[in-house]
Amino acid sequence: MADRVTVIGWDGSPLTGAATAALSAATLVAGAAHHLALPEVPGRAERIRLGSVDLAARRIAGHRGSAVVLADGDPGFFGVVRTLRKPEHGLEVEVVPAVSSVATAFARAGMPWDDAQIVVAHPRTLRRAVNVIRAHHKVAVLTSPGAGPAELALLLENVHRTFVICEELGTVRERVTVLTSDKTADHTWRDPNVVIVIGGGPETTANSAWISGRRPEGPRGWALPPAAYGGAGETGEGEFPGLRAAQLARLGPRTGDLVWDIGSGSGALAVEAARFGAAVLAVDSDPDACARTAAAARTFQVGVQVVMGTAPHVLESLPEPDVVRIGGGGVPVVTAVADRRPERIVTHASNRDEAEALGAALGENGYTVECALLQSVELDTSVWAERERSVVFMLSAVRTDLAPLRCSRGSAR
Repeated sequence: MADRVTVIGWDGSPLTGAATAALSAATLVAGAAHHLALPEVPGRAERIRLGSVDLAARRIAGHRGSAVVLADGDPGFFGVVRTLRKPEHGLEVEVVPAVSSVATAFARAGMPWDDAQIVVAHPRTLRRAVNVIRAHHKVAVLTSPGAGPAELALLLENVHRTFVICEELGTVRERVTVLTSDKTADHTWRDPNVVIVIGGGPETTANSAWISGRRPEGPRGWALPPAAYGGAGETGEGEFPGLRAAQLARLGPRTGDLVWDIGSGSGALAVEAARFGAAVLAVDSDPDACARTAAAARTFQVGVQVVMGTAPHVLESLPEPDVVRIGGGGVPVVTAVADRRPERIVTHASNRDEAEALGAALGENGYTVECALLQSVELDTSVWAERERSVVFMLSAVRTDLAPLRCSRGSAR
């Protein structure tokens, strides 16, 4: 194992005394080409071009001497330190940090960033990064080849955002460009780059900030009564809070997800899914329902994209969902949604025959289905008398390849 492993962050500034001392004693240096070209790298040291950090870590683990790993920005912030410290490599490292590329990008833009979401975009995580951009007002994206500014903009499609693209920060080729998202895909961008995306949902205030990222504001709790969303009462059988709570629990919306809420009604479920950090597309054919949903999103300061149209036809042009709530439309809508293969689907029915038809459609299209009969009775506590009663069949479906295995009755020992 290497006698000493030092990870040095580099942000284009002159290296610190500690970094220079570590390099001067190094017998092995790993880094990108521009790191290995630094004059402080000793000529006698073995040099490793840093592609796979895991491969480099194995080389370092077998090296006798002092090893240095050079990385851009702060190597402890979405950087190489995490990989080097994996138990399988057995490396203990000393870290000489530098200013992170995210901090530098916001400095170049002259913007605060304690209220920003920060994501890493690789080709395999690109869609989730875009969903965070859909859901939040300010997002910094650490990009990679194949998941850069152009790809982000293309996946956003008709969603308008402002992009601040910071290329090759800390070098003589540094460039900062501000464009709208519809223009970003028309350019070729140099790596490495950081993208700041502005415009999703209302801007959060930081006057009394105490935590970075999204502010925990708004009313406490969820499954709030319909009046909290601007309505005087329920607008349909699928709107009562008990059903909404059960649906959200089964869907489990979270940051990085895209939720479809088909038949958004009052906008209550769409807004609550967005409050969990998910990106939400609220679909309804009724202009008044679309207006209610948009108003509720503004009230709760969350980003919800409202789409007016009739399912299932309007669904064809929507981006791929992770989880879907279906508020109506019957078997044709359920089948169309299942064809898009979301992880989870929830819907409801007013009677058993309808529930069986919806359950059969989900099962035939590759989903494991559960159904529960939910009853909610609202009481007037001044006289302890029944005020409102709601009864509905709730169906929740998980894509079969993701569903937990079930033991048949009597098979367990």
